[in-house]
Amino acid sequence: MRVGNFLTLLIALASPAVLLGQAKGKSAARTAASRLVVMPAGDLKWADLDTTRAPGVKVADLWGNHAKGAFGAFFKFPAGFAAPLHTHTYDMKVVIVSGTFIQTPEGKPEFRLGPGSYFLQPGGNYRHTTSCDPAAECVFFVEGKPATAPAKK
Repeated sequence: MRVGNFLTLLIALASPAVLLGQAKGKSAARTAASRLVVMPAGDLKWADLDTTRAPGVKVADLWGNHAKGAFGAFFKFPAGFAAPLHTHTYDMKVVIVSGTFIQTPEGKPEFRLGPGSYFLQPGGNYRHTTSCDPAAECVFFVEGKPATAPAKK
């Protein structure tokens, strides 16, 4: 086979694969664009967390449901809010957006976190108090996912 004929054959065989790859790429781009979520701060749906045990505390779920499963949400504590010693069932990843967030692990000194700070709050037997400095309300982002039960044998 001559080199010219070989190159023609190679190009002919490769073209459908290239075209399919391009089509697949465009399809993937459309799929990615259709999953885009944009939520300006003014569109957040704030709700009371628990008017009896946490008066003034607000939550805005971004995805999932903070009360039922995996979620991402903003929480808002009024300035000076304080929650008594408690635990959470599962780990939570927390990013402080505004204010000074204060947490005191049982038997240890408090830590104070300002905007841009991050911490992972362990679930289970991690007992702590949580509060917001009286100077300003605290807004923070939380992502949580309940632990899955082990598979039964």
